[in-house]
Amino acid sequence: MSISPWIIAAIIIGLLLIIVVASYNRFVLLRGRIDNAWAQIQVQLKRRWDLIPNLVETVKGYAAHESKTLEAVIAARGAAVSATTPAQSAQAEAGLTGALRQLLAVAESYPDLKANQNFLSLQGDLRDTEDKISYARQFFNDTVMTYNIAIARFPGVIIARLFNFQSRESFEAPQTEQDAPKVSFGETAPSVAAVPSAPEPEPSSAPTDQAEA
Repeated sequence: MSISPWIIAAIIIGLLLIIVVASYNRFVLLRGRIDNAWAQIQVQLKRRWDLIPNLVETVKGYAAHESKTLEAVIAARGAAVSATTPAQSAQAEAGLTGALRQLLAVAESYPDLKANQNFLSLQGDLRDTEDKISYARQFFNDTVMTYNIAIARFPGVIIARLFNFQSRESFEAPQTEQDAPKVSFGETAPSVAAVPSAPEPEPSSAPTDQAEA
């Protein structure tokens, strides 16, 4: 007894519908996770932004003449707050990190400032916030990668195009920022990991030719 072509067609259509619905629901779930992960990053970035005015005011109390450094931090904070997309935010946060490094380097020249309890507390809060941002960024990027791969693979790519699921940006620091020296936001002065310099070449031991008299 042969199976009716209509039954075969119905089975195929049913399987296709199952694939479409399952893929669609997975894309929606992953997209929701991305949005949630981005919201978590925003929470930690806002905490960082809120710490900066207090840090600047504390430094200003001991090093008011370091106006260029202080203004650079405020300007970098403003750029970070104004960023909207993950790519823009990553670029702006890299600039803010660089400005903070300069500010903490300035603090190294002021022993009284380094001993100030408010300054030490703010440094500790910054260090804690940096750790949380790093964790949130890793989770966000992993989720974005999973989603982007899912909508690029077959048959997901067909369903993604059909329902207009677009790829998402990751939150990655620019290459120049990734290669920059690392600064520890510890309770002591920030430490910069120096890159070892190449060893000096050994002087040649070969005798030099003497000119004929």
